[in-house]
Amino acid sequence: MARVDASELAHRLSRQAEAVCREYLDAGRRQGHYWQVGDVRNTPGRSMFVRLKDTAKGPAGKWTDAATSEHGDLLDVIRESLGLIDFSDVAEEARRFLSLPHPEPEPPPKRHANMPAPSGSAEAARRLVVLSQPIGGTLVEAYLRNRGITALHGTGNLHFHPRCYYRPDHGPTEQWPAMIAAVTDLSGKTTGAHRTWLAPDGSDKAPIDIQRKAMGDLLGNAVRFGIAGDVMAAGEGIETILSARQAIPGMAMAAALSAAHLTAILFPDTLRRLYIVRDNDPAGDGARDNLIERANAAGIEAVVLSPRLGDFNEDLRHFGTDALRAMLRVQLAPQDVARFLSLAA
Repeated sequence: MARVDASELAHRLSRQAEAVCREYLDAGRRQGHYWQVGDVRNTPGRSMFVRLKDTAKGPAGKWTDAATSEHGDLLDVIRESLGLIDFSDVAEEARRFLSLPHPEPEPPPKRHANMPAPSGSAEAARRLVVLSQPIGGTLVEAYLRNRGITALHGTGNLHFHPRCYYRPDHGPTEQWPAMIAAVTDLSGKTTGAHRTWLAPDGSDKAPIDIQRKAMGDLLGNAVRFGIAGDVMAAGEGIETILSARQAIPGMAMAAALSAAHLTAILFPDTLRRLYIVRDNDPAGDGARDNLIERANAAGIEAVVLSPRLGDFNEDLRHFGTDALRAMLRVQLAPQDVARFLSLAA
């Protein structure tokens, strides 16, 4: 099979990317402009995402597995999901698929403005954010200060809800105060929300089994602090990122909320250097390695910032702001020390 034929087949498949995913990756589901599934072999899960539409980041049909850093096109999806070996068999199956009628999926029914949003959806997340209030003078501010975080500039994506629903596995629904973090895409649109339920006095997280939950469209998106230009930092937890930002106040940062989501975070077009704020555990090591590979492939310099203890909030609480700033100073690129640490108090 000539190379040009393979390229043409991949291009034709990309124009029906969602239909391809529904046929060969039916263990997954659509999330926004992506199809999410466990891996290219159609395992249930959420670590692999297939782009369904052409975007500034790349063409439809391209996929990346955040857990393994594997990537490819829809011909690879057909090959791996069916266990094919010879390319001639892959091409034959692709031609068979392309000869079938594939109507556009029906759009979801329009929702009345007063109808409740589906639980866990991006719409429900946006409504929760809208119903929350700024954190100034609230239990969220008290909670963060109790964790040593006092620099709260640029935290407009953090909110407070005094009575946020919490549904335990067993028993009736409860209400607890909560820190609500807006998850946004690169354009600033809210795609999800992260809830951290708090103790009634804001001294710590609430005494419940699951103290944090996220909802909405999270993959590739993040809780963002500041506007990213050519340099930004990204890590897992909100408190970890705010701790690093307290020491480096001028740098835009983003919390991806988990190691798997950190691996898949999308890069701004302007980005030239990415600081990876890692957690000191095996999951953090895996996210670091995969994100370095992704950044380098995109022509972005990746620099790792490592804590002395488990994460940067532990470092902040144990050593203090000045010591944390000194630890980070020697890990920054020289040109960024003057650029960002000159704003430190």
